[in-house]
Amino acid sequence: MKVTLESKVTVDDEVVSCDLEDEAAILDLKEGIYYGLDPVGARIWKLLQKPVKVKEILETLLDEYEVGEEECRGDLLELLEEMKDNGLLKIE
Repeated sequence: MKVTLESKVTVDDEVVSCDLEDEAAILDLKEGIYYGLDPVGARIWKLLQKPVKVKEILETLLDEYEVGEEECRGDLLELLEEMKDNGLLKIE
């Protein structure tokens, strides 16, 4: 299933994370792999802690950052698709 703006997404149950100042460290418990996120990625990760529609994340990012909608949408969908492919995200 592909991530779209209408997808409802959340962090997978087999993933733990912690905040590191403005960044985030993520551990996939199934695979034992660590991931790191920059400040914008960490903000997205924080929004994923409860089920949320992707379009709501996009709206939040557009309110909080100076970025064009097209660029933001493309980068967000790409990051969420990568998270899903790595087992960090589930789509409801």
